[in-house]
Amino acid sequence: MIKSLNSVINRFIKSGAIYQFFLMTVALSFLALNPALSDKPETVPAFKKILFTTKTTKDDRKVPIYSVCRPDNKISISFDAAWGADDTDILLKILADNDVLTTFFLCGTWVDKYPDDVKKMAAAGHDVANHGNNHAHVSKLSLEENKAEIQGCHDKIKELTGIEPNLFRPPYGEYNNTVISAAEALNYYTIQWDIDSHDWMAKGKEYEIDRVLNNKNLQNGSIILFHNDAKFTPQTLDTIIKGLKEKGYDIVPVSQLIHFENYEIDHTGRQMIKE
Repeated sequence: MIKSLNSVINRFIKSGAIYQFFLMTVALSFLALNPALSDKPETVPAFKKILFTTKTTKDDRKVPIYSVCRPDNKISISFDAAWGADDTDILLKILADNDVLTTFFLCGTWVDKYPDDVKKMAAAGHDVANHGNNHAHVSKLSLEENKAEIQGCHDKIKELTGIEPNLFRPPYGEYNNTVISAAEALNYYTIQWDIDSHDWMAKGKEYEIDRVLNNKNLQNGSIILFHNDAKFTPQTLDTIIKGLKEKGYDIVPVSQLIHFENYEIDHTGRQMIKE
């Protein structure tokens, strides 16, 4: 059997077929390395296409404003108010002592319970903004139900202060296209945040201070989230404000931070002027 195999190999070599096989292998290898020389279109593995493809078209997903691209050093502090009000006077005093104006997102039910606090916020020059009427899970609501939530709170703030708010923060930070479309239909801008102080977690003063001042997302145009009834915020707010100012930031209300026209929002929620 071995002799028979050797005989076949010898005939293959003598016929020159091995030389032809060698040439064909070299040619195919060359074409593989230079696809432009082949008649076949170049094929690229899917993972390479994803790696080197830049998205140039926007999908239909609506995104709120999480932060703002700005040439200056402006940032915003914001408070959500949905439950208690024991710390309102303390927070307002700290803000006044530091010459800072901010944005309070108020639930309609909170406005009902604490009308005097709402008036104090407005009188001090802070943004009085909309946090929905009932702190509902708005992503589960229809378009009309969402509009009713926003309009209900809007009417209460207007009746109490004469202010017509146009900034809306969905309760729980929940949103979808329906939520944002409802806000847009009522001429509202939907506002989220890019820095969460975690004050609602009540992890302690040092944690809260570090969470804000050393946050990797802190930048020009940042929006910081606090709550008006968090355990440690009355103790940390003064330090945080002073720390932000030492870093060179100018703290302004959200109404003075965002762009109201000729803007676009990228997939991260960063708002910027259209070029």
